[in-house]
Amino acid sequence: MLIFILFVSLILLYLFAISPRFTRRRDMRRYRHTMFAHRGYHCAEKGIPENSMAAFRAALKRGYGIEIDLHLTKDGRLVVFHDDTLERICGRPDTVENMTYEELKNCRLCGTAETIPSFDEVLSLVDGRVPLLIELKIPDSSVLICRETLRKLNHYNGPCLIQSFNTIGIRWFRLNAPHILRGQLSSNLTRDPLKEAWLFRFMVKHLLSNFLGRPDFISYNLNDLPIVNVWILKHIFHVPVAVWTLNTPDMLKKGSKYFDMQIFEKRHENY
Repeated sequence: MLIFILFVSLILLYLFAISPRFTRRRDMRRYRHTMFAHRGYHCAEKGIPENSMAAFRAALKRGYGIEIDLHLTKDGRLVVFHDDTLERICGRPDTVENMTYEELKNCRLCGTAETIPSFDEVLSLVDGRVPLLIELKIPDSSVLICRETLRKLNHYNGPCLIQSFNTIGIRWFRLNAPHILRGQLSSNLTRDPLKEAWLFRFMVKHLLSNFLGRPDFISYNLNDLPIVNVWILKHIFHVPVAVWTLNTPDMLKKGSKYFDMQIFEKRHENY
């Protein structure tokens, strides 16, 4: 009898840990089957870098939702950029967090005339015409980026979702902006050594940290699926699942057939 009680208790604790928020299901319906252009509809061959204003204009032209990445600069400005450093895109080893907005404006993306956009510029361009999927880059325990993002979104009327690997940010929005739909980003985070603690990465990989953020949706790397917790969330709790990054016809087909939202790249097609 004691073993049975312990077993049931563990099952209940497990379900409590991975459970999402249940109260905003109706609001999530509008995003089902939305295709989000990953970092905009970019194309290196056409001189359109990722996370550039040109890539966002290309996505708008085709009516795609837009997935973007946000960093907070040294002087507290929100800019749209993906990597931890500027090395790959701008050819310099600096980090966004250690540079001012004016310094970043002098950087060029992939050798083009395109510069790192501010969040203000992107919001002004999109202006509610397509959904935005906003990934918060939170390199430490600071939630200043969350506060600044909310301040901007309070003056934006378009459809948008926020997501992050860092559950601290998702929890901050749960506590301070419950009206904004939020998602837990994840993948096989224990596969490679990273600076974050292994236990934290294990929890996020298996979505055991959901009790902190209570996400409205899950955003998972398609290459790391199937995983049992995602299956349970999707098929038992009916949580919408976004998959990334779909950059081949087969991945796009699979992502569209089995999941709710698709974060894709089409390279040079349809330009």
